[in-house]
Amino acid sequence: MRLLLLSNPNSAHTIKWAKSLANSGVDIIIFGLGNFVVDDYADYNNIEVLTLDESVSRREGSLSKLKYLKALPAIKKIIKKFKIDILHAHYASSYGLLGSLSGFSPFVLSVWGGDVFSFPKKSFLHKFMLMYNLKKADKILSTSHVMAKETNLYTDKNIEVTPFGIDTEQFKPMEVQSLFAKDDIVIGTIKTLEKIYGIEYLIKAFKILSDKHKELPLKLLIVGGGSLHVKLKELAKSLNLEDKTIFTGEVPFNDTPNYHNMISVSVTVSNSESFGVSVLEAAACSKPVVVSNVGGLPEVVEDSISGFVVPSKNPKATALAIEKIILDPHLKNRLGQLGRKRVKRLYNLRDNINHMLSIYKSLI
Repeated sequence: MRLLLLSNPNSAHTIKWAKSLANSGVDIIIFGLGNFVVDDYADYNNIEVLTLDESVSRREGSLSKLKYLKALPAIKKIIKKFKIDILHAHYASSYGLLGSLSGFSPFVLSVWGGDVFSFPKKSFLHKFMLMYNLKKADKILSTSHVMAKETNLYTDKNIEVTPFGIDTEQFKPMEVQSLFAKDDIVIGTIKTLEKIYGIEYLIKAFKILSDKHKELPLKLLIVGGGSLHVKLKELAKSLNLEDKTIFTGEVPFNDTPNYHNMISVSVTVSNSESFGVSVLEAAACSKPVVVSNVGGLPEVVEDSISGFVVPSKNPKATALAIEKIILDPHLKNRLGQLGRKRVKRLYNLRDNINHMLSIYKSLI
């Protein structure tokens, strides 16, 4: 099977899907816009990465999508040269446009989040573009049920749910060389430092905990890069948390299991979230999780069973949920163990890859 992926080759999600499908014997061409900077595919002879030389932003302006038309001739050449069996575009408002205009079938389209939650609300033109791309797709996929429901506002086609699976052999409880002392209680998150992920509310919740439990060796770990890196560091400093907080900046995907295993309680209190891959990675490492009640997060965390679900933008509620966990070792262990079992049952990468392969085969 020869698969053409229209997707950002630098994305951790693209890397995971491509490598897993390649391990199943699929020959893969990844076509991306902008610069290709990662080396994650180096050991795979059946993955080839091609890019458009011009950097094109995936911002949500509809006029910027016209630049994508420059890639169409290249995509049509790839389809002909490599005798592609399946074209799969990831992100419905950008790569999806290229897929729909290529005229190739079977055409699979995966929605990722902003492409259905915010893009079509910008204007009539944005909405029309999304509806056109969905109409052209032979199969539409979503990583979560809540996002599938949102997508159905713009199409009457059936949306099949295909979660971003977790490799439970890569993400598992293990001893790692930590940045912290053995007895430290580390509250942490691994997210891009952008507004939608609500990192400021985690920092404020940690301040509440730190002031209330001065006797505890509490530490805060924030893993990831983004436009708010400086602003969030300034917030931590203004709250006198500088000595208790570590900002790592962006880290390689292969290092993320190590950071998950440094964390005692994983917190993701996003303002918006289509699925919650990082939450599942933490749970796979048997870490108790606290998440906000938005988007797909309540879908991946069973409240009071595998973690706690709290209101978004609410540092007090977040601090209370974390406090319950850190003061009750039995609860902490139970949430962590049940979280890993839930990931293995519902979000096992091998099962998700087999599901994707069955979809491809049904279309050929």
